[in-house]
Amino acid sequence: MFLFGKMKYLFLIFKVGKFKTFITMLISIWAYAMFWGWSFAAGFVGLIFIHEMGHVLALRLQGVKSSAPMFIPFVGAYIGMKELPDNAFAEALVAAGGPLLGTLGAIGCAGAGLATGNPFWFALASSGFLLNLFNLLPISPLDGGRIIGAISPRLWILGLAGAVFLFFLTWSPILALIVIMGSVQMYNNYKKPGVEKARYYTITPMKRLIIAAIFLSMLALTTVGMVAVQAPLDQFQQRAGIAAEKL
Repeated sequence: MFLFGKMKYLFLIFKVGKFKTFITMLISIWAYAMFWGWSFAAGFVGLIFIHEMGHVLALRLQGVKSSAPMFIPFVGAYIGMKELPDNAFAEALVAAGGPLLGTLGAIGCAGAGLATGNPFWFALASSGFLLNLFNLLPISPLDGGRIIGAISPRLWILGLAGAVFLFFLTWSPILALIVIMGSVQMYNNYKKPGVEKARYYTITPMKRLIIAAIFLSMLALTTVGMVAVQAPLDQFQQRAGIAAEKL
């Protein structure tokens, strides 16, 4: 405040520096820190930010403007699009950008764990892989639902069934919200005029294969990543248990 002097300069910095994104990030870090501590909360929010920037980059590559990511504690983050994608294939590519970059962020954390031997990084990597794997659940509004919709919107039924099953396993309010939103999305899509729906989902077989390959590859990569980082975490827990017994 002293350095910039007048409020107009401070306002300019807030505007250019995406101040709203910064503030919502801090609020999310504070919320997660109450359960996980500051270091892990900051790393987890950082992984969410990387995920959202994947969507932003995918939109920019298609020439679509978007807002900066906005964070919601215990829900995640979102970006606002200035315009909608032209067809389901373009929407699927935008949706795939998040899990793709987010998974690379988790791989980076795993690499830091291998380089340092610090279990903190393996735990963060595991959370990153789980975050992106969860987002691949094939139901709207999750990324997996928008990706799989380019192959066939009928596959949303499988995603809805999977989300309902997971809800009864965990009783998670987030999953309950996803089930409700997914059901509304399926209903709205069913009520769309046939001509409009046909135009939006008219995709060549080759593009459908590309989307299917992208989806299955990310599904495999996030699953393998979770399994891979679990081994060093188990080893750390075993060493901690042995040390506790000696004490």
